Amino acid sequence: MSLITIEHLTKSYTERLLFDDTAFSINEGEKVGLIGINGTGKSTLLKIVAGLEEPDNGSVVRRRNLYIRYLPQIPAFTAGDTVLDAIVRDNRDEPHFSSREEIEASAKNILTRLGIYDFDEKVEHLSGGQRKRVALTSVLLSTADLLVLDEPTNHLDSEMADWLEEYLKKFRGALLMITHDRYFLDSVTNRIVELDKGKLYSYQTNYEGFVKLKAERMDMAVASERKRQTILRTELAWMQRGARARSTKQKAHIQRYEALRDMDAPEFDKEVEMESISSRLGRTTVEVKDLCKAYGNKVLLKDFTYIFLKNDRVGIIGPNGSGKSTLMKMIAGWVQPDSGTIEIGQTVKIGYFSQENEAMDENLKVIDYIRNVAEYVQTKDGSISASQMLERFLFPGSVQYTTISRLSGGEKRRLYLLRILMDAPNVLLLDEPTNDLDIRTLTILEDYLDSFQGIVITVSHDRYFLDRMVRRIFAFEGDGNVVQYEGGFTDYQAAYQMKHPELLGGNGAGRAGGSRSGSGNSGAGSAAGDTGADGADGTATKKSSQDGRAHQKKLKFSFKEQREWDTIEDEIAKLEADLEALDGQIAESATNYGKLNQLMTEKAEKEALLEEKMDRWMYLQELAEKIAAQS
Repeated sequence: MSLITIEHLTKSYTERLLFDDTAFSINEGEKVGLIGINGTGKSTLLKIVAGLEEPDNGSVVRRRNLYIRYLPQIPAFTAGDTVLDAIVRDNRDEPHFSSREEIEASAKNILTRLGIYDFDEKVEHLSGGQRKRVALTSVLLSTADLLVLDEPTNHLDSEMADWLEEYLKKFRGALLMITHDRYFLDSVTNRIVELDKGKLYSYQTNYEGFVKLKAERMDMAVASERKRQTILRTELAWMQRGARARSTKQKAHIQRYEALRDMDAPEFDKEVEMESISSRLGRTTVEVKDLCKAYGNKVLLKDFTYIFLKNDRVGIIGPNGSGKSTLMKMIAGWVQPDSGTIEIGQTVKIGYFSQENEAMDENLKVIDYIRNVAEYVQTKDGSISASQMLERFLFPGSVQYTTISRLSGGEKRRLYLLRILMDAPNVLLLDEPTNDLDIRTLTILEDYLDSFQGIVITVSHDRYFLDRMVRRIFAFEGDGNVVQYEGGFTDYQAAYQMKHPELLGGNGAGRAGGSRSGSGNSGAGSAAGDTGADGADGTATKKSSQDGRAHQKKLKFSFKEQREWDTIEDEIAKLEADLEALDGQIAESATNYGKLNQLMTEKAEKEALLEEKMDRWMYLQELAEKIAAQS
């Protein structure tokens, strides 16, 4: 049964058309993930569904007595309320609670799961992330038919995200949410709705299925447009031969031509083209030795040592408040350690993408904010102006001369990221880069980091981002201990579980969520880690008693690997040629759906094989470089 149906939805915000005569509905039991580029109206749709905003045109029909609870992106509270006061205020009319004591008992259980322990603290004294978790607790206590959640995973560490994931999977009502956590979307949702250029497209699948189905939809659109252009050329040639418009057949022919001519061509998203912009990095990079930091009785870091090497990709994880951002700020020079040293090489140029959008004067025009860093920047394509870079970051000319205050939260984060990169850093410090960035921008950022010629250090709770980007994890495991693990988040999780098998039976097992079991201190974090000298179980690297470097066997190709290396580039070239030929056949078969499906299946198989070959080529290429370096 339908809970809410919206038809002919049209809505504008200033000069932006957010929804262009589109439709949306949600049924009982559906768990819907809403995705799209920042600033295109996702949060506005949630407010319309929740009844907080009205469309300019169109109808909104809700089921009778439909009960909706809404989590805004930035929650508001009554001044003077404590944590428990705020939650009781929102849930006192819930029929399944008979007293304030019942509400408080249930609230404390969820608050503890979400890292809130001081239940009598005034809400206005909490950080933005803590306030969001209090609001989330309040919403989750309800018996709503429909939960509408705007960025529920922001400010959650991995253990909290795991718990929320399981909670929402078991939730019996319907769910509509915005989140950029791709693992979370994949696990929780059974339908993806994409907001794209004012239209809503529905996919009855999770995020992984959406990626595949959208690619097929775009391929179909490209094939149909090629077919249309081919017919148009033929028809135009006929028109230019001087067709007489007196006969009925000829008039019909002309009308078909004009209908084809006036059809809208499919629009495709501009790419956030983030060419690798960096300065030369010398021999000395960032060297941290015996770093200690505490606030009162809370020890954040104890004897942390690590030498960051060129092209390091390091992820820093741990519970909220454990000291991750403090470590980043110490490397950036914003916070001083209690003891220990941080040596920064003369050629090091740090770009710090902080959580707070530092130094963003919202009264500035968008283009002036970027010009204050550089009017031009050198990329691999040559000199690019600030205005051109803004265009590439999806800020068209119509937006560049508006003030920053008129941008959405996600657009401000994207603009802040551009400002950091315009300064051509060679060491990037990314503190929660996935918060408030849409999935398309995240994908492009990940592609950018692949080619970035420098060091990347990131604090993140986004498991997908960590698996995709980092090759080493530093986990804050309590009492100032920071332990090094090799690989991405999934590798860390497996290694942590091996060290702590007693956690395997519990929810969120394997997380570094405040575990205080014997982990040793982080003196393991030396340059030795880059040699891959860890044991097969991926546990923390230990310093050698002499120079911290483990003995390595001489690398060489196996017979099979050498044969692969000799032929793999030819195999890749053939697959690319096959795909180009298939594109031509798809274009010719745009109206033959049986043939088209067969060709699309064949294309998907070829693309999967090409991706597999490219991954193998990258491995062999890295191995070849290491072999060459040791000779």
